Amino acid sequence: MTTLEAVRARAEHLMAAHLGAGSWSFAFDHAKTRAGQCDFARRRITVSRHLAVRFSEDDVDQVLLHEIAHALAGPRAGHGQRWRRTAAALGYTGSRLYDGPVASELAPWIGTCPAGHEHFRYRTPTRPLACAACSRRFDARNLITWRRRDETERRATA
Repeated sequence: MTTLEAVRARAEHLMAAHLGAGSWSFAFDHAKTRAGQCDFARRRITVSRHLAVRFSEDDVDQVLLHEIAHALAGPRAGHGQRWRRTAAALGYTGSRLYDGPVASELAPWIGTCPAGHEHFRYRTPTRPLACAACSRRFDARNLITWRRRDETERRATA
C-alpha cells in the first residue's frame, strides 16, 4: 500500500522523464473500477484515488507507465500494436487492462444470488441479472437480489 503523496511524486517523476516537464498534468480521480486514465483533450493523466492507496509501489508504476504509453502512442493507438511497443519500451509489463480488486466496499448496491455469491454495482441495477458464477447463461433460478447499502454501512467499510 502507498500514500497519495507518494503516488503524486512518482507520477510527476515518470511523466517528466517520459513526456517532458510541464507537457502533461497529473490528478487523482474518483474511479472505482479502473486504475488510471489518459485524457488527451486535457493532456492529463489521472489515477483512481480509491485504488491507488491499495496498490504497491510497483503496481502504481505499472498504472502510470500504462497511461504514459497512451500519451506517447496517441489517441488513435488504443491498446494496439503501437501502444504495446511504446509500453514495452517504457518498461510496462502488465496487461492492457486492470484486473485487480475494485473498491467494492464503496459500491452502493450489493447483490446476492441464491448460492451466496456477492456482486457489487455502482449504478442502480435496472434489469434482472443472474449470477454468472452459477450458470454461463441467464437462468432465473440464479437471480441476483439487490439491496442498497445504507450510509452508515458504507462509512463503516470505507
